[in-house]
Amino acid sequence: MSTRTPAPHRERRPTAPDGLLVVDKPAGWTSHDVVGRCRRLAGTRKVGHAGTLDPMATGVLVVGVGRATRLLTYVVGADKAYDATLRLGVGTTTDDAEGEVVAAPGVGDGLDEEALAAQVAALTGDIRQVPTTVSAIKVDGKRAYARARAGEDVQLAARPVTVSSFEVLATRAASSPDGVPVLDVDVSVVVSSGTYVRALARDLGAALGVAGHLTALRRTRVGGYRLDAARTLDELEAQADADGVLATLPLADAARATFPVRDLSADEARALGYGQWVAPSGTAGTVAAIGPDGVLVALLEDTRRRGEALAKPVLVLAPAGG
Repeated sequence: MSTRTPAPHRERRPTAPDGLLVVDKPAGWTSHDVVGRCRRLAGTRKVGHAGTLDPMATGVLVVGVGRATRLLTYVVGADKAYDATLRLGVGTTTDDAEGEVVAAPGVGDGLDEEALAAQVAALTGDIRQVPTTVSAIKVDGKRAYARARAGEDVQLAARPVTVSSFEVLATRAASSPDGVPVLDVDVSVVVSSGTYVRALARDLGAALGVAGHLTALRRTRVGGYRLDAARTLDELEAQADADGVLATLPLADAARATFPVRDLSADEARALGYGQWVAPSGTAGTVAAIGPDGVLVALLEDTRRRGEALAKPVLVLAPAGG
């Protein structure tokens, strides 16, 4: 007969209100790991994230809870800001510090500052970028990283991206673990969705003839969600323990942080709640439509129907009678 003591039962936490969490992701965690922890804290499995961060990266990871998961598709497309360290003089298979070294020409007596500035400028603005081989992009239905790790020769096509800001903050001479002389370059970048900072490191090194890869990455902003408003997982847990339920950023506040806002009349709010189209907003892109009671009713996009300009609800979050 077994005398093994059963594990204590962990009570499920109260379900958190619909809304967003701005998490300061720790190093070594996958984005999926963070979602798993947030599911336990939020007391629901209806949790997702917008914009994957690699395990080595830290910083802003936007997490949706409940109905807010429906906002994430639109948050993913927002621009993003990063602080990063690029190591020039060594290239790797993954374009970051976790890959194997494939080139190590070093930087010799250092790099000319003007040459560095010129190549940084060349990688700023609207450019075409070949994604890193170990990306999550699908090639014939299979993730590129899975094909690369299986030994396949993965060739990805260049894609248009926008690097709206690429600023060198500091440079310092260093040595790689193998003793190769390198130059570490601290940078701050603002990029469009789908831009790989690892690829910027690779391409900067290639342009300078010395190879390059990423050694540190911290995301400081996704759209209007900033690092100064982010909370660590331990802080989230402490708050949930103290208050009895995990606090989230309400849907209307979450939408205001990233989208232009349209204040609705009661009639417009009712119409949108039924999925009906309303008068145009006059604003390009996605607009958050907020009712007189402060509730996020829908996300709208201006379009034309039978020659008439109208605003179409692309996502209804407060359906009539719901």
